[in-house]
Amino acid sequence: MAQVFDPLPSGNRHSIVCCYVNATSRIQVARITNIPNWYFERVVFPGQRLIFEAVPEALLEIHCGMMASAILADTIPCDRLAIEDAVLPTFDAEHEQRLEELNEGLGLPSSTIATEAVTVSIRA
Repeated sequence: MAQVFDPLPSGNRHSIVCCYVNATSRIQVARITNIPNWYFERVVFPGQRLIFEAVPEALLEIHCGMMASAILADTIPCDRLAIEDAVLPTFDAEHEQRLEELNEGLGLPSSTIATEAVTVSIRA
């Protein structure tokens, strides 16, 4: 079963699927802080594509820096990162079990491949 670490705040009436790509050669931290009762923070490695769900008024902060320091490098409105007509994959119980087995074999947490399922295909 896929885990949802940061579900959107209850009562939200509309959400969008967003995509951010770290096009730099440095590790970045992506953070949304302007939505009450919601915590969203992810490490984004160089060249990595981050796909996430947010509310349209959310602002994605991109922090970069070295070692223990971080500098706010950019703030991007999530509605500018929206993927049009995005359909996130859904998995039946059999596929969920395969994802968990694959994650175990790779030593990854159970949510990793399910989160990146847009780019991963599983062959029978």
